[in-house]
Amino acid sequence: MKGTRSILLVEDDRVDVLSVRRAFKELKIINPLEVVGNGEEALKWLREEHNPTPCLILLDLNMPRMNGVEFLREMKRDEKLKRIPVIVLTSSKGEQELLETYEHGVAGYVVKPANYLQLVEVMRVIDLYWTISEIPSAGG
Repeated sequence: MKGTRSILLVEDDRVDVLSVRRAFKELKIINPLEVVGNGEEALKWLREEHNPTPCLILLDLNMPRMNGVEFLREMKRDEKLKRIPVIVLTSSKGEQELLETYEHGVAGYVVKPANYLQLVEVMRVIDLYWTISEIPSAGG
């Protein structure tokens, strides 16, 4: 990804978190990976003044307390957060969830790959795309 701004991973599955961390390491992605377990924690983390604004959010949909769609609804209402790009990374293949996430302005929707090598390829493509894309500065 461009620069060294952090990436926020909103994911409750520990194995998926470890796989994403491993893929980042393998691909030599230097952006710090911040991890929270649900939408409530993500909003709290994003609103903490001492936390840097991430350049990208990778968002699971199926989580406890506040799921990904609920998080998107709340995040996109917040003037300070709404411009942060979000890529949904989920096991959900539901058409309704796909449509609803795009209605809330996601930058992409990716179904989690079945194996680690496919995940590395997904992360490689995301990294390449966000490296060449122009992203608003932390100040918005």
